[in-house]
Amino acid sequence: MTTLASIAVKDYMTTDLVTFTPDMEVMTAINKLVKHRLSGAPVVDAQGKLIGVLSEKDCLKVAISAGYEGVQAGVVSEFMTHGANSVEPDTPMLEVASRFLDSQFKRFPVVKAGRLVGQISRSDVLRAINDVY
Repeated sequence: MTTLASIAVKDYMTTDLVTFTPDMEVMTAINKLVKHRLSGAPVVDAQGKLIGVLSEKDCLKVAISAGYEGVQAGVVSEFMTHGANSVEPDTPMLEVASRFLDSQFKRFPVVKAGRLVGQISRSDVLRAINDVY
């Protein structure tokens, strides 16, 4: 019998991702988030290693910074959340569902040996639940 405990993240994760680099202009990143209707995206270095996430909340810092301080935006690394919570491809979906319950995040980057290989979202967990039950 298939259960959420026997299904791995790799079976439901998204691999076609919008990603950012730390040196990308943050306004370019915001434009991509809006264009693709995303609430956030992983930030990776030149080797594809996950170094953080740029979320909608992080992007609100851009408005505050420009509004109060009168400075121009800057680069992604100035606004992103460093050290993102991530999961591995073999993580059971039941564990991911539990982590979502205890977290404010809507998605987790999926990493293998430190490199970004995908992303798992709450809606991916719902798809797995629907398939199993």
